[in-house]
Amino acid sequence: MARRRGLDRSDVILAALTIADADGLDALSLKAVADSLDVQSPSLYSHVDGLNGLLDACAIAVTAEFGEILRNSVVGVAGDEAVAAFAHAYRRWATENAGRYELSLRKVEGVEKREAGIGAIETMDRVLGVYGLSAPDATAAGRTLRAAVHGFSTLEAADALGRGPNDASFDYLVALLLDGIRANASSLPRRRRARASG
Repeated sequence: MARRRGLDRSDVILAALTIADADGLDALSLKAVADSLDVQSPSLYSHVDGLNGLLDACAIAVTAEFGEILRNSVVGVAGDEAVAAFAHAYRRWATENAGRYELSLRKVEGVEKREAGIGAIETMDRVLGVYGLSAPDATAAGRTLRAAVHGFSTLEAADALGRGPNDASFDYLVALLLDGIRANASSLPRRRRARASG
């Protein structure tokens, strides 16, 4: 097997992501990546620090990619429309890129992955910022939104939601989330008054 000329780190990461999306993370190995690139496995070590290093590099790359997808989903929209657009973009990317999505959940030591995730966090903050939530409520709303869409997408990817199309059920979930966000926002003045009088 002749080593391919010009191989770089981005080639290795892309090959790994292609395998992860097509066959799942269980199929991802240095040998599988090397075979897909027509090189010997040891040659990958000049680009990544073994399998764990490869997985970490992939996790950082897909986290940044996911953040960009989410950011683009809410361009030109605000309020309920932005929350719905964010949720639908999240679900679509997670279900269409199962391997990448699983990698985006990987814990990586250091700051690189956290920095790569800034795009998604900033987008969620901007989307929820129009509701006038307090900082703790905005954090809780963001976590709830992410947890709900993650759960739905994960169950859907595992074909565990039962028969039939899932779009109407997902729309129902988003509507419930929006009702909760709006109800929480509208109760803020009452809670502030209660704290002030107490």
